[in-house]
Amino acid sequence: MKKRSGTYPRVRVQGGGRGVVSQAGGVLLVETARQAGLDVALSVALAPWRKPRAVHDPGKALLDLALAVALGGDCLSDVAMSGGPRSEVRQRVWQLAGAAAPNSGGEVIVDIDGVLVLAHSEKQDAAATWKKTFGHHPLLAFVDHGPEGSGEPVAGMLRPGNAGSNTAADHIAVARQALDQLPKNHRRGRRTLIRTDSGGGTHEFLNWLTARGRWLSYSVGMVITEQIHQAVLLVPKTAWTPAVEPDGTVRDGAWVAELAGDPLKGWPKGMRLIVRKERPHPGAQLRITDADGMRITCFATNTTKIPIAALELRHRQRARAEDRIRAARDTGLRNLPLHNAAQNRIWLEIVQIALDLLAWMPMLTLTGAARRWEPKCLRLRLFSAAAQLVTTGRSRWLRLANHWPWIQVITTAFARLQTLPNPG
Repeated sequence: MKKRSGTYPRVRVQGGGRGVVSQAGGVLLVETARQAGLDVALSVALAPWRKPRAVHDPGKALLDLALAVALGGDCLSDVAMSGGPRSEVRQRVWQLAGAAAPNSGGEVIVDIDGVLVLAHSEKQDAAATWKKTFGHHPLLAFVDHGPEGSGEPVAGMLRPGNAGSNTAADHIAVARQALDQLPKNHRRGRRTLIRTDSGGGTHEFLNWLTARGRWLSYSVGMVITEQIHQAVLLVPKTAWTPAVEPDGTVRDGAWVAELAGDPLKGWPKGMRLIVRKERPHPGAQLRITDADGMRITCFATNTTKIPIAALELRHRQRARAEDRIRAARDTGLRNLPLHNAAQNRIWLEIVQIALDLLAWMPMLTLTGAARRWEPKCLRLRLFSAAAQLVTTGRSRWLRLANHWPWIQVITTAFARLQTLPNPG
């Protein structure tokens, strides 16, 4: 009789193992927080909240929660005051990152976008959304790390589900918070670019961005009004320029042109209005604002001396904000776990700290494709690695399994963190 062998080997299970650590790769986030000085900064900032005989440090408790969320937790059991420390720590991290920092090219790009967070129970400020769902409509801002990296959150505003997409006051408030998170030399001036979809295309917001003493650069989506629609119909064929791809090649079936005249009246001085027409994707429905069978989009910018095709590509790359929002959903923002709005605002701060760590660690330690790994990928390949905790020679060692496919990535990343100068 032939002996059968199963697909998986049979094992016996019992307790009693010692020194075994799960989620051992999470030490990369702990060390990132330590080397960035985030642990000390939070402790100092929250020291006034600590009672005289309290055992636990409020700053460490907040950081513990953020680490738990970064590792995949999504409620408080998995374990608004942190803005100042995050700004100071962010500046240090960017200095340590050098050429990998988002401001290494001299410009910082901040993307502002809204996200719908569904609520499955009655929570304060939860309301019907424009997508006929129920929940909240936070407005978030992210610093873009470019094609070589990911991005990091710099502002977040918790809003009711029925908050408008183009509320100028909310965009201004989030932009203020975002600028406060940047190094001082990027809080005003053309070296900082604010990018939004058409929700930011309002007179009030653009006037604020270009106000005297602020002089920020912008690339803001605009709603196709009847005036813009008629102006597009008058653009001659010779005025259309082929759109381009990131590698410089021509984008098939897409063209860009710049509008002048009446559509610019009443808007800030120096504003440029650039339209793009593109053949719709198969099955896509044309809108009433489209023209000649082409999908029409439009954005405004005050950037000069750059070809309009390059400006259109830069604005199109705002789509990377959608990747940042997906990462936020995977890091605690899929739902707001508490009932009170003030508590959920604190939860939003915790999510941002977690996302900071998930952006800073790759920026400081990873290269190539690994630097673009999203939170789910980081958790599967790096953080979920198991290890044995061994104490020998008055030192504690975390011994990772040699057969783990990404062991070299983990050990190299940890070694790079160890070479960074300790925070003062």
